[in-house]
Amino acid sequence: MSGSNGPTTQRRAIPRDAVDDYTFQSAEQRRAFIREVSGVDLTHVAKYSFDPSLLQGNIENFIGAAQVPIGVAGPLRVNGEHAQGDFFVPLATTEGALVASYNRGMRLLTECGGVKTTIIERSMQRAPVFVFDDAAGARAFGLWVESNFTAIKQQAEATTHIGKLVEIQQFAVGPLRHLRFNYTTGDAAGQNMVGKATLAACQWISKTYPGGARYVLSGNMDTDKKHSSINMLLTRGRRVVAEAVIRKDILRDLMGVDPKALFETRQISNAGAFLAGSSNNGSHTPNGLAAMFIATGQDVADISESQAAVTYSQLLENGDYYWSVTLTSLIVGTVGGGTGLATQRECLEMLGCHGEGKADKFAEICAGVALAGETSLASAVLSGDWVSSHERLGRRHT
Repeated sequence: MSGSNGPTTQRRAIPRDAVDDYTFQSAEQRRAFIREVSGVDLTHVAKYSFDPSLLQGNIENFIGAAQVPIGVAGPLRVNGEHAQGDFFVPLATTEGALVASYNRGMRLLTECGGVKTTIIERSMQRAPVFVFDDAAGARAFGLWVESNFTAIKQQAEATTHIGKLVEIQQFAVGPLRHLRFNYTTGDAAGQNMVGKATLAACQWISKTYPGGARYVLSGNMDTDKKHSSINMLLTRGRRVVAEAVIRKDILRDLMGVDPKALFETRQISNAGAFLAGSSNNGSHTPNGLAAMFIATGQDVADISESQAAVTYSQLLENGDYYWSVTLTSLIVGTVGGGTGLATQRECLEMLGCHGEGKADKFAEICAGVALAGETSLASAVLSGDWVSSHERLGRRHT
C-alpha cells in the first residue's frame, strides 16, 4: 500500500494568450479545448460579427456569443422630460408572447395619448463599514465623519470626473458604523465608479482619523445586485415614474376589459402581493426590463434591483383609469459596460440612447415599457387571454 492519499486529477487549464487574449485565434483555441474535454462542437457559439479585440473589459476566456432573439415592439409614445416621441423598443428574449404582449400595451398607451415619465431621484451607493471596540467609539467616529464630509468628498471625487458624492448616511450596529456613500454617476450605471471612489475615501479616513479606523469596503448595506427594502425607499440608480390615463372606451376596445373590473382586480392583486411579501405589486416588470437589458448591454444582474416597482391606480370619476408604475431602483447606463458592443450599441441607437447625455432618456423609456407591460398582462388575466395567448404564441407547435 503506497503512502498516497489517493488518486489525484491534474487540473487542465483553459488556454490563454498572455500577450493578447482577445483574438479570433484565442477564441478558437478555447473552443477546441472545450471540444476535446466535452465532445461538443460549438458551431453556433462560434458565429458572431464583432472583432474580439473590442471585448477587453467586458469578458474573460472568450469563446463566442450567445444568440438571443431580438424582437421589436411599438411605437410607444413617451411624453417625458428627457424622452419625447414615438419609440420602437428592442426586446431580447426567448419567451414567446412577451413581445406581443408589450406591443399591445404600447398600442394602448399610445392611443390614449402616451405615457408621462418623470425621474425623481438619482443615486448609486457603496456602503463600507467601520469597526471599533465599542458603540461609543463608533458613535464618535460618526460625528467625525459628519464634520469632515467636505474633505471625504474631495478624496472620493478625485478618482472620477463624473461621479459626485452627495451624502453619507450612517447606521449603527453595536461597535459597527455602516456608511452609505451616495453618488450621482452621470450616464454610467456606476457601480465600479463608486467602488473606486469609496475605496479612496476609506483609505484617507483610515489614515486621517485619530487612532486609525479599520474598515471593510462593502458591509453589504448597498445590497449590490440584490433586492432590498432600503433601496426601494432611498433609491439606487434612478427612481422613475411612468403614468398614464387610460380612456375607458379604448381600454374596452383594445383589451376587452372594463375599468371598474380592472380596478377591483387591482385591489385583489395588491392583497396577494402584500401576503407574499413581494417587492413588486404589479404583474411582470422584470419581463420587459430584462429583455431591454439584454438587448442594450446593461448588466443583467442589476435586474434583481431594477425589477422593484410600485403600481398605483385610480378609477377616475369619468370612468377612465389612472395607472402608474414607480421603478424605485432602476440601474441603467448608456456609456460603459456592454453598451459599446456591436449589437447592444445598435439597439441603443434604435432608441436614440447611445452615449453621453442619454441615460435619463433611456430610463424614462424603460419606465414606459414597464407600464405598457403591466397594462397588457393585467388586462389579459382579467379577460381570459393570458393562457390562450401563451398557448398560441409561447409554445412550439408540431
